[in-house]
Amino acid sequence: PEQPTGFYLINALLAGDGTALLASLRHLALPAFTLGLLLSGIFEKVLRLNLRRALRSDYVEAARSRGLGEWRILTRHALPNALLPVLTLGGITVASLIGGALLIEVTFSWPGVALRLQQAISQRDYPVVQGVVVVVAALVVAVTVAVDVLVAWIDPRVRF
Repeated sequence: PEQPTGFYLINALLAGDGTALLASLRHLALPAFTLGLLLSGIFEKVLRLNLRRALRSDYVEAARSRGLGEWRILTRHALPNALLPVLTLGGITVASLIGGALLIEVTFSWPGVALRLQQAISQRDYPVVQGVVVVVAALVVAVTVAVDVLVAWIDPRVRF
């Protein structure tokens, strides 16, 4: 499809081209796996540590003493509290993922924003460079705000 944004997936959605959308999703698998693999260990360790803490807490012991099943205790009491630090960590890592996505784009030879940014830098096309920086910064801010709102929604103790 036409390339107004530089993102294959978004361009396919905008064009309404189902074939291009499926092709872009299929080609996203390896780069997404590469990006996800880098951070999955960190997320797993943070979740495991916080889940162990939550399962040893007083409110979980109170739930056990009331006779609640382990699955209900895990899903209703321990897991929501253990996920809060993981969500916050996810919001923090968005900036590195976006930067990593640009590097992955170059590595897998995807002509997109990274290629356009590289061309703009080499041609000293400063408005394009500024535009890419503003869009990336806006994405980071939007995801960070969304994570903060989600954390406040999940945990009523967190207020702005």
